[in-house]
Amino acid sequence: MDDSSPRLRAILFDRDDTLIEDVPYNGDPDRVRPMPHAREALQRARRAGLRTGVLSNQSGIARGILTVVQVEAVNAQVERMLGPFDVWRYCPHGPDDGCRCRKPQPGMIRSAAGELGLCPAEVAMIGDIGADVEAAAAAGARGVLVPTSRTRPDEVQAAAVVVPDLVAAVALLLEDAGGLS
Repeated sequence: MDDSSPRLRAILFDRDDTLIEDVPYNGDPDRVRPMPHAREALQRARRAGLRTGVLSNQSGIARGILTVVQVEAVNAQVERMLGPFDVWRYCPHGPDDGCRCRKPQPGMIRSAAGELGLCPAEVAMIGDIGADVEAAAAAGARGVLVPTSRTRPDEVQAAAVVVPDLVAAVALLLEDAGGLS
């Protein structure tokens, strides 16, 4: 981070395949399993004084596969296992709905930053697909890609910052922020 960049104050995380194992259209809290290193990465961010949040596209709602109640039950389980989080956002729209919140649009990042009293430049977004880092760039936030086996090679190539896991992502952001921890 150069001296003219605002200080990092929050890290926002994608939910599925970033914080928890992706179970497509999961509406069952009992199927929530943290990703490797998720607890450690979150603990490190929180110890450094950073606020944390979760942002997730949940098109299963628009498709009629999931209800809002189910998504919120899964989110509550994530919070019990990995929380507390300072902010939650999910997009209930489908890919063709033209909303401003569905990643790669910047709406959820801007909204979450606003709820935290921050500007997007004070926020980083960590996710496993191109839409996560594209949303960060569109919002004016920092973006870090943590690829999984489902991440497409073109998404990895297009990302400005790619690291192997969540701990490395948080460590890099803390280092860039002047070693907050």
